[in-house]
Amino acid sequence: MKVAKFGGSSVANAEQLKKVAEIIQADSERRVIVVSAPGKRSAADIKVTDLLIKLGQSFMENKNYHDDLNQVLVRFKSIIDDLGLSDQVLKYLKATVKSIFAGDGELDFKLESIKALGEDSLAQLLSEYLSSLGLKARYLNPRDAGLILSDEPGGAQILDESLAELYKLRDYKEIVVIPGFFGYTKEGKLVTFSRGGSDITGSIVAAGVQADLYENFTDVDSVYCVNPTIVNQPKEITALTYKEMRELSYAGFSVFHAEALIPAVRAEIPVCIKNTNNPTGLGTIIVSKKEVNGNPIVGIASDKGFMSLYVSKYLMNREVGFGRRLLNILEDEGISYEHTPSGIDDLSVILRTEQMDEVKEKIIIDRIQTELKPDQVHTQRGLALIMIVGEGMHSQIGTAAKAAKALQDANVNIEMINQGSSEVSLMFGIKEEAEEEAVKSLYHAFFN
Repeated sequence: MKVAKFGGSSVANAEQLKKVAEIIQADSERRVIVVSAPGKRSAADIKVTDLLIKLGQSFMENKNYHDDLNQVLVRFKSIIDDLGLSDQVLKYLKATVKSIFAGDGELDFKLESIKALGEDSLAQLLSEYLSSLGLKARYLNPRDAGLILSDEPGGAQILDESLAELYKLRDYKEIVVIPGFFGYTKEGKLVTFSRGGSDITGSIVAAGVQADLYENFTDVDSVYCVNPTIVNQPKEITALTYKEMRELSYAGFSVFHAEALIPAVRAEIPVCIKNTNNPTGLGTIIVSKKEVNGNPIVGIASDKGFMSLYVSKYLMNREVGFGRRLLNILEDEGISYEHTPSGIDDLSVILRTEQMDEVKEKIIIDRIQTELKPDQVHTQRGLALIMIVGEGMHSQIGTAAKAAKALQDANVNIEMINQGSSEVSLMFGIKEEAEEEAVKSLYHAFFN
């Protein structure tokens, strides 16, 4: 059995849905299908989920929301007309929006329900289209499928009892089409995953049915070893481990939602990223283990928008609990951290800049000075993090030296270096303005 998930670009219009149907028809093992809401048809287009969020905001602000609703209906009507389907999905959309807004539920619950309509409507539409082609297919609501989630609107987590319910999907004789992005609490309340959560649904369903393969169809042939907007026509990655993909996802790769692989990882289900527009292409396979042949590095990722908090104090290493108290201050102020490179007498904490405005920064520095009495404390903004990733690094000598030489050749100053204990990745902190030149030089050193 295979679980196939189709992203927003794969279901953006009728032409794309015809390709989806052909892919499903081409392999009888593709028995469970998970879909996103229709995505952009062009660079200037708007995703259906964004239209639905705007619809919900208009209602929340007591504005006339009918124009917003009409934009959503027009998107679906275009697909329905081009595929020659009935208007039952349009009727469902209108009736459901009316019911949600007229109900007595909490506002958060109403907005969650509105956001989920893109995936829900598309799943119904695809099921109807597959049936019109003579396939045995059925739409299955996530509640009926067994997606039982925690009561955390916009950031729900799968509950353990859900996997046993999902396993029952193996008993269906038809092709089952399930909407991604949302599920239900034990009390029957609709809740969504974080944005991009259809990938999470696909991974959870694959784990639940104990699939032989989870296929994630998108609009690229495979994962590239570096951002193609920085390096022209970079090399493709044919195989990755889960650990490598997790590191790359965290550090700026946008192919996968950062949490999406976790259920598949735990169930050790291979994941294959494939292109809806080129389904016979090799794609990228993600597995628990693979052989390292040649290059120890599989990819280079980068991301901007970081800052460092630097604290120095003589004999810091003898002061028991210093690091804990520093991190407690950040916790008290609602700040999470990314990395903590340290020395004997100094400690840096790497943060996302968006978490700390100037007011919050002053509060934190004042607390550090009062409670920890350091010799120095200051911040540095405008940092980019570059991560070279590969499980082969721990067994090959000279990787860090090669990377440092590449940055030197690009005339890029290294602000900090950090390597995790797993030795899957090596992180460099540099100034934001040097990001592109640094990435290009690292790519040339490791892949050319």
